[in-house]
Amino acid sequence: MEPVTVARLKNIPPLAEVPDEQLQWLIDHSEDRIVPDGENLFSMGQPVVAMIIILSGKVRVFRSQNGQYVEVMEMTDNNLTGYLPFSRIKTAIGNGVCMGDTRVLSCPKETINSVIGKYYELTAALVHVMSARIREVTSQEQQNEKMRALGKLSAGLAHELNNPVAAIVRSAATLNENIQNVPEVFRQMASLQLTTVQAELIVQKLHAIRESRPQQPLGLLELSDRETEILDWMEAKDIDHPETAEVLAECGLNTGDMETFSTGLPADELPVIFNWLQSALVADRMVNDIQVAAKRISGLVNAVKNFTYMDQASDKQMVDIHQGILNTLTMLDYKVRKGNIRIEKRFDDTLPRLKALPGELNQIWTNILDNAIDATEVNKKGNITIETTQDKQCIHISITDDGPGIPEEIRSRIFEPFFTTKEIGKGTGLGLDMVMQIVRRHNGSVKFTSEPGKTSFRISFHKEEPASTSPEK
Repeated sequence: MEPVTVARLKNIPPLAEVPDEQLQWLIDHSEDRIVPDGENLFSMGQPVVAMIIILSGKVRVFRSQNGQYVEVMEMTDNNLTGYLPFSRIKTAIGNGVCMGDTRVLSCPKETINSVIGKYYELTAALVHVMSARIREVTSQEQQNEKMRALGKLSAGLAHELNNPVAAIVRSAATLNENIQNVPEVFRQMASLQLTTVQAELIVQKLHAIRESRPQQPLGLLELSDRETEILDWMEAKDIDHPETAEVLAECGLNTGDMETFSTGLPADELPVIFNWLQSALVADRMVNDIQVAAKRISGLVNAVKNFTYMDQASDKQMVDIHQGILNTLTMLDYKVRKGNIRIEKRFDDTLPRLKALPGELNQIWTNILDNAIDATEVNKKGNITIETTQDKQCIHISITDDGPGIPEEIRSRIFEPFFTTKEIGKGTGLGLDMVMQIVRRHNGSVKFTSEPGKTSFRISFHKEEPASTSPEK
């Protein structure tokens, strides 16, 4: 193996402008070695003790997410990794696996630190590498955070959409079956040879039943009792259509209504008439169920559009704080219900609109509410209170949960980037850091208090000042 030369190190872009004597010093104080194929150059959780230059070969970095190792980075020759000057890294964030025999040059961090004040060009080059690495990792983790949040919202939205979609499918199938029977029902009704007066009477009675539908569905016990009573009444009238009793009961009818409906109609023709009535009411009910489900889907789609502001420009605009919070709650509704969480909203109805980037504000509500929901998970239930208030200068939004609280020893660190107490794969540690950055971009502030049973985040924004007007000359 040929020795490492200054010329070889100058082929590494970040080191190209470093003076020769400084690079020679680096070579003299470093270990040149081969890491065999398949072995770890570094392992997750192990202390970072040296700066490493990859001279040849390839290293893939894997991190554990949800019990599985996922590749997050690939490094080839001329890459620098490990410890760098002024770096706060203490342990490796993943496993660096060598893909083939990999030659590396490693310099202990104590040795690197000993020349920080002496070799300025070398130090500057390494600090530049560290800055670029921070930007790259931060960008990647921010993207991961967004994808994680999107995954949560998508899962919840899928569950929310599943119920109305399933209702539409069921109702459409029943409606189709009902339509297939329409020709036979029509043939039976035509065979009755009803007079014009009788036909008009039946139509009027149908309209009366439609208008008398209860606004709220009957309870199961009351519905069962009515169905039994109507079934007994129909049997007494020799009407052999038991399924009709269920439909009529769901329409809120009772035996008194049956007597009213049958008055003025030929008794021997009631079975055919009631069969037609059932067909008409089933069609009504299925169409109504489809409309209700479709409105629910439309509401969810509008909530998503409002949440993401996909139809809006990227400039600041006057934003309704309450509507943004409500849209966020819609997106998190499945997780709220799954966690058995009660949401209490104490909104100030006179709260003015805020000039802001609405999509970014929704990221604030999503991150803080998501953390509050997670905080109550340990109790299998919880309460979250969202309160909006104002004073002369500011709008205040408080989000409070009754979870176990934030441990005192980590309270000073929760806004640090990459700091998280969640399991690997559940959090990147950028949620609250992102909240802080967004709030600052809007010239606001975010504070929190925490104790067992009560953690509260308070976000404050300055009110939009009214435009000043110049006096007329």
